[in-house]
Amino acid sequence: MAVVALITLSAIPRPVHATALTYSVAAHERACFYTWTDVPKKKLGFYFAVQSGGSFDIDVEVKEPTDKVLLSLEKERQGDFVLTANEVGEYSFCFSNDMSTFADKVVDFEITLENEKRPAQVEAKEKGTGPQAQAEAIEESIYKLSDDLFEIDRMQKHFKSRDSRNFATVVSTDARIFWFSLTESTLIVCMSVFQVFVIRTFFSNSKRTSV
Repeated sequence: MAVVALITLSAIPRPVHATALTYSVAAHERACFYTWTDVPKKKLGFYFAVQSGGSFDIDVEVKEPTDKVLLSLEKERQGDFVLTANEVGEYSFCFSNDMSTFADKVVDFEITLENEKRPAQVEAKEKGTGPQAQAEAIEESIYKLSDDLFEIDRMQKHFKSRDSRNFATVVSTDARIFWFSLTESTLIVCMSVFQVFVIRTFFSNSKRTSV
């Protein structure tokens, strides 16, 4: 098993902190990535998509610090999940390519960790007035823009995954058409040569018989 990286998501005063990576999982390799949560009940966002390799599928397993399995998937192409971190400690996100004989799998994945409540979660009546209220309104607008950008980023990743798979399908189909055409042309040439040989043999035998 390959222990690949330790992802530290610090308690920066933002609602969500994210780490996005791309990793190539070799055949028969198990690659694990880790993140730390300092308080229980935080939300863990986990997104992954296989961009290339084999049938574009991979085994995925997410475990708590107590080795309890939070998520287990087999031969999945992509997924987008929100998990609850019930325990304080190190959570593992593992990709396994044991089912592949020789093909490497390139995986894009992202781990997000919610750090604090957003200002929108505060009751309107609890908000102050004046400069404080204006600052909170600006901060909430920034959070909304961040959410919109996050959704756009997810859509781009989704289309990137579809583009990679469609391109792989086109390349595979092109290769099959090439080899089929080559085989067909070879068979046609062989049949033509065989027919010429048969006809020449037939006329040659007919000539000898008439003489």
